[in-house]
Amino acid sequence: MRAAVAVFVALLAACDRLPGRPLEADRPLPPRDVHDFARLWSENCVGCHGADGVLGPATALANPVYLAWANDDATLTRVITDGVPGTAMPGFAVSAGGYLTDEQIALLVRGMRTRWATGPAISGLPPYAGGAGDVTRGAAVYRQRCAACHDEGGKGTPHGGSVVDPAYLALVSDQALRTAVVAGRPDLGMPDWRGAGGEAPLGAQEVSDVVAWMASHRGGGA
Repeated sequence: MRAAVAVFVALLAACDRLPGRPLEADRPLPPRDVHDFARLWSENCVGCHGADGVLGPATALANPVYLAWANDDATLTRVITDGVPGTAMPGFAVSAGGYLTDEQIALLVRGMRTRWATGPAISGLPPYAGGAGDVTRGAAVYRQRCAACHDEGGKGTPHGGSVVDPAYLALVSDQALRTAVVAGRPDLGMPDWRGAGGEAPLGAQEVSDVVAWMASHRGGGA
């Protein structure tokens, strides 16, 4: 009997050395024990914001203009912590039903700034939050500054997607539209609020107006 037990124990020990069995160092860490920016990013952010902060379906975060515009860490921390109500961006903090601790969220914010907030200082940025816009004025701003890429009616061209599709607008907040106008999508060839060159930058009210025009199409409105 003792010999049988000894053989059984030896076989169990041998299992740890079977080909293909992961080493202890290769086993997944519990979410709360991850303290590496690259791993936190790949496990929580890459699906929407892209592998290197670009070319994802959501805002490109590897964009110095965006990081200068959301110019205080509290803004980035709040978005990661609580998400953006009414959009596909969830809250990632434990307090919001997610998996990230306050320390991990702070690490993500520091990592984004260290890696992507590069280049000279950016001046003249419109305010992060805007006042009410005027739809009629916004239509004029849109025709002048956006229609060449997004179509006269906003329905999209080969150079830029639709900005009036109700399905798209149902997924983004007015603040997300404002982000697209101010920060642009340099990874997709969309200029920021300063334009592609030779144009005066959009003023704060013009930004609010063109956002109001786009938002007016939610639910299929004209």
